[in-house]
Amino acid sequence: MTLKRLTPGPRMSQAVCVGDIAFLAGQVPNDLGADITEQTKQVLAKIDAVVADLGATKADIASVQVWLADMADFQGMNAVWDAWLDQAAPPARATGGVTLARVGMRVEMIAVVALPKRD
Repeated sequence: MTLKRLTPGPRMSQAVCVGDIAFLAGQVPNDLGADITEQTKQVLAKIDAVVADLGATKADIASVQVWLADMADFQGMNAVWDAWLDQAAPPARATGGVTLARVGMRVEMIAVVALPKRD
């Protein structure tokens, strides 16, 4: 099976497609000085952009892993998540507390997407 890489770079690709499944790289916020609400909005916007580049929609997101630098941010992240979520097609989700790669980074998310069938 051939792998298809979306926006490959020297360290990683934004997504790697295997058949009809896409594995997104961890999406992180741009503004490391922002609060959890703004950082979550930035991360979800990046997920939306990668999903759209793959020709999929939010309803095609099968699974999301949410990593928080501080579990005290869980409620703030969930408030943004709930507003963003497609209520008719929620993905499976797990959330955990971890030490993230850069100081100021409060949230990182990884998604798995089912790609639509191509004609």
